Amino acid sequence: MLIVITRTGGFAGRERTGSADTHCRPDGAELERLAERALSAEAPSAGRPVADGFFYSVHIDGKVIELRDPDLTDEQRRLIEAVLGEGA
Repeated sequence: MLIVITRTGGFAGRERTGSADTHCRPDGAELERLAERALSAEAPSAGRPVADGFFYSVHIDGKVIELRDPDLTDEQRRLIEAVLGEGA
């Protein structure tokens, strides 16, 4: 499974992209589980955008979901952290 995440927004407005091929990682099975849950999760009710908040474009094997802080599920946050290599 190929997972590509692009983060935009934030205070500096810088874009960051990370990717993970689950077949090449020791935590691949866990990432696949998180990705499947992230895709199937109901979108939280959209509140007001947060100033300097992050927006995420998550591409998982041809499917795309758009997410934003602070409206992330725990699985979505863990997936983002694992693929981008930092806290979401």
